[in-house]
Amino acid sequence: MNGEKTAWKVGMTKKAAKGRDKLPPEILDMFWALFQGLLLLGPVQPKWPHYGKLTGQEERYHCHLNKSRPTYVVVWKVLNKAERLMEVQYVGTHENAPY
Repeated sequence: MNGEKTAWKVGMTKKAAKGRDKLPPEILDMFWALFQGLLLLGPVQPKWPHYGKLTGQEERYHCHLNKSRPTYVVVWKVLNKAERLMEVQYVGTHENAPY
């Protein structure tokens, strides 16, 4: 493999999938761009607005998909670093985000 890292596997909870399905089309496009980044680069996504590791929560991250209101948020967690496995746990408005 020429020293290249393999891509990450990214799952999604049913709740996150329901939230994703409710996104406006332009925000959904941003979600898929973030999802591709998670697959290719892993959990660290510093180029997204308000990206950060959630305080006091092991290997759990979030970012905003947009800067306007309502603000849409995605929360994801590393389930197994060695196996490069993550799960998107929340997709929806900032007001209902689980943090």
